[in-house]
Amino acid sequence: MQKKIDGVRIIGVDADDTLWVNETYYREAEDAFAELLTPYETQNQIGQELFKLEMKNLPIYGYGVKGFVLSMVEMALVLSNNNVSNASIAKILQLGKDILNKPVELLDGVETVLETLAKNYKLILVTKGDLLDQESKLERSNLAHYFHHVEILSDKKTANYSSLLQRLDIQAQEFLMIGNSLKSDILPLVALNAHAIHVPFHTTWLHEQVSDEDCKDYDYSTVNSLVEVLKFLG
Repeated sequence: MQKKIDGVRIIGVDADDTLWVNETYYREAEDAFAELLTPYETQNQIGQELFKLEMKNLPIYGYGVKGFVLSMVEMALVLSNNNVSNASIAKILQLGKDILNKPVELLDGVETVLETLAKNYKLILVTKGDLLDQESKLERSNLAHYFHHVEILSDKKTANYSSLLQRLDIQAQEFLMIGNSLKSDILPLVALNAHAIHVPFHTTWLHEQVSDEDCKDYDYSTVNSLVEVLKFLG
């Protein structure tokens, strides 16, 4: 029997890899990018160097597909010593467009959970990334009507959540966050004394990974699927 979470009035729900598939498409694009540039470097090394460049560019471009594509283009120029062909650049741009045009694939139980929760709680979609892309995915998901408010943040750190809760007049003790990323969806909320439930996705971006040591002092619950969240709420 799961311990019930009491006192919750508002529930925040992450989007990418919590409601719908996302990271899988990035990994597929990375693999295609690495294969495209094998004349210049090994695929494993390309992946490592691309991640480093993404982290370097993150403060400039922010999260999302567009920054990812710009980093791939820059990486192609660096690895090829500016000799990469126009055709290869066109293929890289197409990789980004392919991600943006992917159908929104809902994860198991999403609609059932949102429909159930919306009967007793106000739901807030709390995500980060490119504004246009996230708005498009939400519209195509047909889930927007479940949410009382939608917030697309530039980042998901404790300060971002604190500002959001203050602006919406929500007490931390009344707020529950549900998401797949410990780094972005869980630990920052626990630090604010809010509730959090971790719903892992099978693939996690390296930037979002945290160690067991990082999590040891945080109190949150982990479930195997989104449907299991309902066991914690009356």
